[in-house]
Parts: sequence; C-alpha cells; structure tokens
Amino acid sequence: MPENDQLVYIGLELMIALLSVAGNVLVCWAVCLNSNLQSITNFFVVSLAVADIAVGLLAIPFAITISTGFCANFFGCLFIACFVLILTQSSIFSLLAIAVDRYIAIKNPLRYNGLVTGQRAKGIIALCWVLSVGIGLTPMLGWNTGLNTTAPTSSKICPEGLTECLFEGVVTLDYMVYFNFFGCVLVPLLVMLVIYAHIFMAARRQLRLMCLKVAHTPAPGVITSSSSSSRSTLQKEVRAAKSLAIIVGLFALCWLPLHIINCFNHLCQDYGRVHIWGMNIAIILSHANSVVNPFIYAYRIREFRQTFRRILYQQILRQRDGRGFVNDCGDGRSVGKSSFRRTSSRTSKEGSSSGTVVNSYVVDSSPERSTPKATHEASCHWTSNVDTAPGSYIPNGQHVKGSHLPGMQQPCITGFAAQDGVQLVSYLKGTTDVLEVKDSENCIAF
Repeated sequence: MPENDQLVYIGLELMIALLSVAGNVLVCWAVCLNSNLQSITNFFVVSLAVADIAVGLLAIPFAITISTGFCANFFGCLFIACFVLILTQSSIFSLLAIAVDRYIAIKNPLRYNGLVTGQRAKGIIALCWVLSVGIGLTPMLGWNTGLNTTAPTSSKICPEGLTECLFEGVVTLDYMVYFNFFGCVLVPLLVMLVIYAHIFMAARRQLRLMCLKVAHTPAPGVITSSSSSSRSTLQKEVRAAKSLAIIVGLFALCWLPLHIINCFNHLCQDYGRVHIWGMNIAIILSHANSVVNPFIYAYRIREFRQTFRRILYQQILRQRDGRGFVNDCGDGRSVGKSSFRRTSSRTSKEGSSSGTVVNSYVVDSSPERSTPKATHEASCHWTSNVDTAPGSYIPNGQHVKGSHLPGMQQPCITGFAAQDGVQLVSYLKGTTDVLEVKDSENCIAF
C-alpha cells in the first residue's frame, strides 16, 4: 500500500479506536451509576460494550500492525489475527443473548423474572466469552496456512524463522468463509432475524388483544389501571426491542461487506481479487461498528440519554447544566446534597377513573444517603370519585389542590393527571442526588 494511503488508513483507525473506547466506557459508566439501567438486558449490553472497548484498545492497534506486513514469528502473527475474531464472536453472542432475553420478556412476561435471573445472565455471559475464545483461536489449533505457505500478497522477504505478518498469510480463507462466516456469523444473524420477527408479531398480537378487551368492556371509556399498565409496559418492551434490532441491523451492515469480500476472494479466484483499498474500507467499516452502539442508546433510550448527560456535566465537566439535571420533557430544579424519600403511594380504582399517584416526598439531608424506601403510612388520601386530580404534592406530606401553592423553601412535585398517574419515579445517585418523576405527559426532575 502506498505510504500516503497507509497514513490515511491508520488515521481513520485511530479515530475509530478513540471514539469506540470513549463511547463504550460511557455506556459501562452509565449502567454502574444509574440503578434503573442495571437490568438483565443491560448486563448483556455491558458485555457487548466491553468487547467494543477491547476492539478500540487492542484489536484496532493489532489490525494497524498487521496491515504493515512486518516480519514476525508465525504463531505470534497468528494470535494477533485471531484476537479480532474472538471479539467479533463475543459481540455476536452478546447480541444473540439480548435477542433471546427480549423474546422471553415479551412472550412470557409473567415467567421472565423466574427464568432470567442475574446469576443465569452472568453464567450465559461467561459461556459466551468462553465459546468466543474457542472459536477465535481455532486457527491456533492447526487450521492455518502453515509455516511454509507464502501469503498471496507477499512482497517482503523475511529472515529465516520469521514470516511477513498479513492476515491472509496466516489464516486460511477456508476457515474465514465456511466456518467463521457461514457457521458462526451468518447463522446467529439469521436466528436473531427470526427472533425479532417473532417478538414484533407477538407484541402486535398482544396489543390487538388488549384493544379488543377494552372495546368489549361495559364502559369503553374506562381503562383499568392494570390493563393500562400492561399496555404501557408492553409498548416500552417493543421500543426497547426495536432499539436492539437496530443495533443488530447495524452490526450486519458493518460486518457483512468484509465477509462478502472474503467469499469473493475465495470462491471467485478466476475473477481476481478485490483491491486492497476495498478490503481496507471493509475493515474500517467493521471496526466502526464498535462506535455506533452508544449513539443508538443515547438516541433511542431516554434513561441512557439522561445518564450520559449527567456524566458529562457532573462527572466530567464538574458543573451543573443550568437546571441541576437535564431532562427531555419538563422543568428541573437542583437539590444540592439532599436526597428524597417517598413516604407513600397508592392506586385508586374508585369512580370513573383510576391511576397511581405519589402522595408525598420528604427531604433527607443526612450525610449518609441510601436508596429511598417507601413507608407504609400514607400522609394524605385521595380518591378519584371524591376529589379532583391532585394539583401538587409537597415534601412535608401536605396535600394541596389547584394551582395556588403556599410559599415553600423545599421543592414540590406538581401536575399529575388522575387518570394517567405516575409511571416512574427514579432515584439517581451521584455527586448530586436527583429525583425524577414521570407520568404519561410530563417529566419533572429535581
């Protein structure tokens, strides 16, 4: 490869490596920081992020090194070539595990917590990495070009005992095409395609059944809190599945060109070989896949997006963003060093509407803070057929209706519709404690 072309290739690879490490460290950091992100699915997401970090730290430097064709010990060069295969296979297995996890969550939601536990997830992740190492290191066991084979693009004479270190000089295309691509890449991708197709069909069927159930109730305008909650949960699962399906699609888009070129070079030798620049572009595209996932999480998953912003402002820049915390759907206020504790919550099913409401919050200013715990004693009472929708809840437990609020030094929670209710209360720990309350229309953070 001409020297200028080599410099362009190396520059692009180094930029991808930097972005890959930074973005995926941010993903792991977000999951560690925000307890709401510490789900079984995100265990597999973290495993995928770790593989992408390793691509940036090790695989890309190895790829740059092997592209120079330096003289090296045969098995040392073979190990460098195999290392990338390990990380690719780990990514595929992580994506497959995520697909199976989402399939169980939507097809068997009532049994999900019993079937998919933290211990089982960790065991599956460990198994995925062990299998990846075994598949990636298979050429080390003998399925390689051998010591006496000259690489098809060899242009350098090396001292005795050394070989020109090029990927195709040590790894056979038989292994890359028949075993690695057809067996270990294409088959899992097709399985994932079938799984996500089943997920979306099952979700569509369940949503249709829910709509029919509501349509055949005696009072069609009334939706019970349980059915409304089930519908909301299912919609969130579908959105998460769509995000993960996009990640699988991008993985295929980034990696298939390289494998297709390998197939062409191996199966269509009479037509010559793909130009070196075509191969390098395909390699760069495959490595770029390690960069895109954090952007998908940030764009598609609100919890990741908000936690990324929090890390950027509070952990990296060491400053607030002007509102104490960035949220996408409402106003925010800062809380300083205090933490919030929910004192009560209840669900009302009386009268013509229903909804879950948060009755009150108190501020805990103690220096040693822990995750807030709900108490059993309600500080105020509200029923939908007697009172109007609550206008606000203030930290001392006093119930105030309407828009006229007394002067308060502490923050208050306002604006929850009686029929929609509170969907999520998030407690985010860190340098600044943040309470976030969401309903179907609003998002208010302190």
